Amino acid sequence: MPNNKRKNQGNKNKEVTMTPSNEKDTPIQDYEDDDIEEMQEADLKKLIRTLRSSQKQILELHKALMDKIENLSRENEILRRNQNETKQLVQQETVIVTEVKNSIDQMKNTIESLTNRMGEAEERISDLEEREQERIQSDQRKEEEIRNLKHIVRNLQDTIKKPNIRVLGVPEGMERENGLEGLFSEILAENFPGLEKDREILVQEAHRTPNKHDQKRSSPRHVVIKLSTVKHKEKILKCAREKRQITFRGSPIRLTADFSSETLQARREWRDIAQVLREKNCQPRILYPAKLSFVNEGEIKTFHNKQKLKEFVTTRPALQQMLKDVLHTETQKHGHQYERR
Repeated sequence: MPNNKRKNQGNKNKEVTMTPSNEKDTPIQDYEDDDIEEMQEADLKKLIRTLRSSQKQILELHKALMDKIENLSRENEILRRNQNETKQLVQQETVIVTEVKNSIDQMKNTIESLTNRMGEAEERISDLEEREQERIQSDQRKEEEIRNLKHIVRNLQDTIKKPNIRVLGVPEGMERENGLEGLFSEILAENFPGLEKDREILVQEAHRTPNKHDQKRSSPRHVVIKLSTVKHKEKILKCAREKRQITFRGSPIRLTADFSSETLQARREWRDIAQVLREKNCQPRILYPAKLSFVNEGEIKTFHNKQKLKEFVTTRPALQQMLKDVLHTETQKHGHQYERR
């Protein structure tokens, strides 16, 4: 019986091939049936234990291998998904890059179009600026021509009016009896008896101005007397300045030279300055047609306009101190007039 048992065990173990778990394990041995019969029971038990241990190691290796395969499968799946995601991202980035490139191309085209339009606009602006500059220069030339024409007209009017005397303050209707010529002769007789007898003083024309009487006007219209010569006009006005108080039938009147409205305005603008100079005994005079003359430091100075006077007073501290208030007031007036324009 023991021999039969050994034979059965030998037959069962004959099909098994032993595989060591590692290099340190006992090398694999092949046992023949005769060898198994000769083996002791202890050796058989040892062999069985070895086989069981090898089987266990094989199972562990199989499990480890399956786990590794499973891990590799998972990693492969993750890698595949990542590749898909990467591929999608690459596709999306490609789309984005294409869109950005298209947008950049559109922007370049837009910028180029805008640059061309800006160039055209700059050319048009430059052309308009040149035209505007030409217009300004043309307007300046026209204004200069207008000023020159006005000056010529003003001189012509003043030349025409040069023999004239303007009488201010004669009441309306006083000329009904003897006319304006007889009225002027009466003024000369009342104020300058010697001149009234001068037969050379001839009145060529007399009229009131303006021609139409305005009932709402409180003061009477001026009487303009045109004499035959300028010399006679100057003679009468000199006598009037010397007498100072001129009357007509006891009422005060004024005799002045007759000027154009522009010249009258220019003469009026000297009044405040002349008044200050008169108070300082500088002997001011308003000369024909609208020049200011006065004595300063023993010399007679004459000025055609206020700008020349302002430039002069900067060189004379005493005169500048004397006229600073009135010149400052004039500057403010001109400033307000400029703002209103």
